[in-house]
Amino acid sequence: MTDLVIRALTSSDAALFTTFQDSPFVGRAAFGQAYTSTADGGEYRPDWSWVALRGDTVIARAAWWGGPGDTEPVVLNWFDFADGEAEAGAELLRRAPFDKEYELIAPAGWRDDPAARAAVEERVAAATAAGMKPLVERYRYRWTPGCPLPGRTGRLTYRPEPDDEVILDVLRRVHASTLDAHARKAIEGPGGLEAAAREELEFFHWCPSPREWWQLAYTPDGEVAGLHVPAHNPSGPCVGFIGVVPEARGHGYGYDLLVECTNFLVEQGAEFVAGATDQGNAPMAAAFARAGYPITQEWVHLA
Repeated sequence: MTDLVIRALTSSDAALFTTFQDSPFVGRAAFGQAYTSTADGGEYRPDWSWVALRGDTVIARAAWWGGPGDTEPVVLNWFDFADGEAEAGAELLRRAPFDKEYELIAPAGWRDDPAARAAVEERVAAATAAGMKPLVERYRYRWTPGCPLPGRTGRLTYRPEPDDEVILDVLRRVHASTLDAHARKAIEGPGGLEAAAREELEFFHWCPSPREWWQLAYTPDGEVAGLHVPAHNPSGPCVGFIGVVPEARGHGYGYDLLVECTNFLVEQGAEFVAGATDQGNAPMAAAFARAGYPITQEWVHLA
């Protein structure tokens, strides 16, 4: 058998990535999202795109994504391999010099489709063989004008908060008792709760949307109920963050915050609003459903 060659692409051969047949069941291509190299004005950088070859044939590939200003990739979100080449895919992940989370993009209800389920499970198995561990599965939502626009409840008032230290204090309170797997993972790390709060704040600043959009929510008696962050990520408008402080929980305020965030973005001209939550976060999943957000994808995260 021809020796396996694993390497990054260059600007001169970035088109090699697309010689591999796209999966019709899972991954970005399954949702009509093409691999486009920055060498041709696209979003994937050749040196963050790796292939495994036998001879001149691509048998496995992986692309790590980052925002326009990032100096290192943020996440792996494109990974596939030819039939019978799962080990080549795993070896590609072992050799590539990026220790980043894998976001596997799957269709909603993928477990009910035998072909999609097989495709997901093959990729999870290969990533696991490369040393990754399953972290969480998340629902991905997309509100569009074809969905009803949920009406504001009027139960809370909202004000921009310009002081990052105040935002950090609210994030600490929210994350002190959270169902979010990524926040819990950060809390379990060496920096604890403080690191988790600052990691969230860094994400807010990373988003290319105005700082003044961040808003604290207050109850009628003037107490902080939570925080919502309408945002734009590099792909467009999104629900950047919804968080209710522990002492204000039990009143369904997560729904209020989501509705306010949605309306705010629509008032800024958003023609769609993306959102996400852990599948185990039943209160937030219920809020998205009540607000009329359809589930469009399910993402399997491995770290």
